[in-house]
Amino acid sequence: MFTIRHRDKDSKARTGVLSTGHGDIPTPIFMPVGTAGTVKGILQRDLAEDINARIILGNTYHLYLRPGTEIIEKAGGLHSFMNWGRPILTDSGGYQVFSLAPNRKLTEEGAVFKSHIDGSKHVFTPENTVDIQRIIGADIMMAFDECAPFPCDHRYAEKSVALTHRWLDRAVARFRSTEPRWGHNQYLFPIVQGSTFDDLRRMSAEKTAEAGMEGNAIGGLSVGEPAEEMYRTIEVVNEILPEDKPRYLMGVGTPANILEAIERGIDMFDCVMPTRNGRNGMLFTSQGIINIKNRKWIDDFSPVDPSGPSPVSLNYSKAYLRHLIISGEILGSQIASIHNLSFYLRLVSDARERIENGTFGKWKEQMLKKLSARA
Repeated sequence: MFTIRHRDKDSKARTGVLSTGHGDIPTPIFMPVGTAGTVKGILQRDLAEDINARIILGNTYHLYLRPGTEIIEKAGGLHSFMNWGRPILTDSGGYQVFSLAPNRKLTEEGAVFKSHIDGSKHVFTPENTVDIQRIIGADIMMAFDECAPFPCDHRYAEKSVALTHRWLDRAVARFRSTEPRWGHNQYLFPIVQGSTFDDLRRMSAEKTAEAGMEGNAIGGLSVGEPAEEMYRTIEVVNEILPEDKPRYLMGVGTPANILEAIERGIDMFDCVMPTRNGRNGMLFTSQGIINIKNRKWIDDFSPVDPSGPSPVSLNYSKAYLRHLIISGEILGSQIASIHNLSFYLRLVSDARERIENGTFGKWKEQMLKKLSARA
């Protein structure tokens, strides 16, 4: 499933290929977030051809509530339903249950919650979240876990990790006793938790590694902790997670976060930042971060980004994009989202190239200076 192609001589960075039933994925890779079966405002054609997304992420919680597993099953799985022929990873929905659902109740069995849509009552368990993801047809499924809030005390985090580990045993048992639904392999990734407590993270990493799944994830980061705490936690966990399997850092993050995590041995990323920030007028460019709403761009007819991570970046001017965003035109959100996602995908592509030609460290330091600048 996962083959390491090259290791950086000065860091833990590496390149690899993650093989799935819907195609091979070069790593390190960034996954655009398609929570409800769509990356907001972007056609699947543009995802594949312009952005060149190699894998996207869907969310079990949102897809389960709407359109519902019955509809997805009748459609032949999410790939068929949304007309997407490349790989899909689904989150288990645990984070959304604990962050979105009102009046949730945590039990040994699972999580009882009310829908944020209509208030209806539902239960997620380690078993039924595997079943739901089987129906969705995700190439990579996540084990149901509790994402502890930040900050939390050691006692709470310890109980949370213990529950996540008991749930993991049940999820693995269900996974091993069931078959894929749509004729392609499906993989289950456990999730390392433990807040920013090193002892809990080590214990959770060991438990996760022992599960023997095809890949592993690190959750519960980028939830408010300082960046240096996140980087330190990654280092602690990656000393334990097996090197021959992909490591997925969930919900991260800024371009700088991604480069720092790649240096520490992370292979997979997802984050809503490129699309969400793009819709609000923040652009990630080769010249630094741009707030396209600023008046300074009102008569700037140069391309959105002269380095052009995508044709969109070259075909439209800053002045035009500013006009669209300020006017609330849907096309503005679409252009900004495509540009930002293209920037992220080019960033990880460049990282792969630099790792393989032995210049990653120097390039990364140069990029960090550019990425922190305000254009």
